[in-house]
Amino acid sequence: MDSICIRGGVALQGNVCIQGSKNAALPILAASLLTGECSVLKNCPRILDVYAMVSLLQSLGCAVCWQESGIMVDSSGVKCGEMSSEAATCMRSSLCLLGAMLGRCREVVMEHPGGCVIGERPIDLHLTALGQMGVVFSEERGRLHAIADRLHGAEIDLPTPSVGATENVILAGVLAEGDTILSGAAREPEITALCRYLQCCGACIEGAGTDRLVIRGQRRLYGTDFTIPADRIVAGTYLLACMGTGGSAFLERAPGEELTAVMEVAERMGGHFCTSEQGIYVQGPSRPRAVERIRTAPYPGFPTDLQSMALAVEARGNGVTEIEENIFENRFRVVEGLRRMGACIEQTDSRRVRVTGVPFLTGAEVCAKELRGGAALVTAGLMAQGETSVSGCSFVYRGYENICRDFRELGARITSV
Repeated sequence: MDSICIRGGVALQGNVCIQGSKNAALPILAASLLTGECSVLKNCPRILDVYAMVSLLQSLGCAVCWQESGIMVDSSGVKCGEMSSEAATCMRSSLCLLGAMLGRCREVVMEHPGGCVIGERPIDLHLTALGQMGVVFSEERGRLHAIADRLHGAEIDLPTPSVGATENVILAGVLAEGDTILSGAAREPEITALCRYLQCCGACIEGAGTDRLVIRGQRRLYGTDFTIPADRIVAGTYLLACMGTGGSAFLERAPGEELTAVMEVAERMGGHFCTSEQGIYVQGPSRPRAVERIRTAPYPGFPTDLQSMALAVEARGNGVTEIEENIFENRFRVVEGLRRMGACIEQTDSRRVRVTGVPFLTGAEVCAKELRGGAALVTAGLMAQGETSVSGCSFVYRGYENICRDFRELGARITSV
């Protein structure tokens, strides 16, 4: 089922429950390697990227069992050595296994990580930071070989707040000798979730949620039960879909405190919101207002993962919007598909587009080229008049558990084929 077909023109209405977070689940699954015991991760999303991570864990010797409420990982039988090539090269998040395997085994051989093509996404920050902790890297037949005869704490200053590099320093640091002080750390909620999981396992981490972390190395960690938090990007996707269709919905479990920047932009589009511990109620306008400028930024700024969604919504905004992408330099691949649907978008350079809203979009055959852009095309199909077919939806299933089911619960006419 690689395609999604949509008959648009329906305002979304109703309730939908937000799945567990992809970007929290993946590093936490990697972190389960560090315990050598069983961890039960509740609310773990059943998505392609999680299945790929499970395959990697199994190839390393973990026993993994899906349960009704989540997933159990027993890492007592981990074998140190090489990772599965196929799973590593299809998923960028396999890179967080680098820090986890160094923490557990002090050595690992892995392929260069894959994932969506949305920029160069170099791993220099990861290698430099881990090198300060005593890790020596070499390349063998295109594979990365990392070894640490003595993994030790260090004072590390990241020049940019890389989420992946922050995760790898944390994962390596919790079982290193001595203390690691990480300045310039990423502040994303998924980093905080990783720290909370490791703290439940016995790790000592100070400063979670800030840009300065102190990680005090421990002799060992322990298995635990942990609940994966709700996915703020999925919640933001459905929130913006309501904005684009003029709908109203209750997003159960949506983390309002993590979506402040998104709701600020959506309010300027004409949306209204009510947040509570149970979720977010969204009321979209009949036609979105054009927001003069939307700029992506590291958390707590507007997330790059929702930039394509905002672009789709503003394609029928009442005016002109400039969108500036400050995280990745190749994140406007969705523009071609939106233009096929009648959107008026001018790309001024590799990081900026200018969107002149049109009264309506028209259904068309389009192709997803990456995860979030694919979700944006599905949303554009919901907004459009007529029928839209989105191919390449294997990208979408990497991050959305069942996007068709969720939108059907909100009244959309949508099927996977």
